[in-house]
Amino acid sequence: MGKIKYKRARELNIQIGDLQPGGKNKITDVPGVTVGHHTLSEGSIQTGVTAILPHQGNIFKEKVIAASHVFNGFGKTTGTIQINELGTLETPIILTNTFAAGTCSAGLIKYMLKDNPEPGRTTGTINPVICECNDMILNDIREAAVKEHHVANAIEAAGPDFVEGAHGAGRGMKCFGLKGGIGSASRIIQVGSRAYALGVLVLSNFGNLQDFVLDGKKAGKHILNMQNEQDAEEKDQGSIIMILATDLPVTERQLNRIIRRCGNGLSRTGSNMGHGSGDLAIGFSTATRIPHKPEAGLLAMEFVHEEELDQPFKAAAEATEEAIINSMLMAETTKGRDGNQLISLSEYAEKLI
Repeated sequence: MGKIKYKRARELNIQIGDLQPGGKNKITDVPGVTVGHHTLSEGSIQTGVTAILPHQGNIFKEKVIAASHVFNGFGKTTGTIQINELGTLETPIILTNTFAAGTCSAGLIKYMLKDNPEPGRTTGTINPVICECNDMILNDIREAAVKEHHVANAIEAAGPDFVEGAHGAGRGMKCFGLKGGIGSASRIIQVGSRAYALGVLVLSNFGNLQDFVLDGKKAGKHILNMQNEQDAEEKDQGSIIMILATDLPVTERQLNRIIRRCGNGLSRTGSNMGHGSGDLAIGFSTATRIPHKPEAGLLAMEFVHEEELDQPFKAAAEATEEAIINSMLMAETTKGRDGNQLISLSEYAEKLI
């Protein structure tokens, strides 16, 4: 196929939902949140690391409210047990391939220990949060190309703007039979007289082409027709990691309710959350920072009334759906292991709109 310019959904006039996106329409519209990548792309090695930082201070000493939810548990994520027990996040969130989860855990611990002499000496340990998807179609995952220092590279590369698609952890991912990867979107939500940002970043690696829905249209069926192929009886296996950030003041319980609506956005793209798919959401709110050490007196925090959660619910669903579409549109057509190739959704976009 000819050379094309990769465009995000809204650049192609694909309008997901009706809430207003933030200025960048990315998770980094939440103030303080940054994202960075380290990409490995050479021959049969097509993989990498992506880091999401909730704020620019010492995350271990100033934790943020967090929650996680498993839609289907065919995955190897680390750190969610403590998130769900304590309701806080104390490290960046690292995304990578399945076999690199242990390596990235070790790398993240080493990175955090540099600025925190207390863990393992005068205080407890560090809870590294690592999420993975299996990129074995394009990446020779058995070669274990991701190394510990790649975690530090991704963290140190983090900024308020970042590339989507086949970069970082998204380099080797497959989504709905096409190229998947990193995608993001955001929404502005109004609570009372104040506006807040809610953003989602996904690592997409799931679904069958015949099930793919683009803004309510059965796009997968049309693509199969363009390819002159019949519906394949392929298993729905793979994974998606959905990371939600917001500056909305919420409790851990309220945040858990919000991130469960990421599943609505996932389903709107055609996912059936099949047996072999690992579907997970992790969310954090930057509105309240929890000190590692107890302070004199009681801690205080603000949070919205339960009746104010309808708009955040809708924002989570819309941003997740759009982030998935962006992950596919921005992921370039890529060749990898054994000559396998995954084609970008952008190759078909003009004929689908």
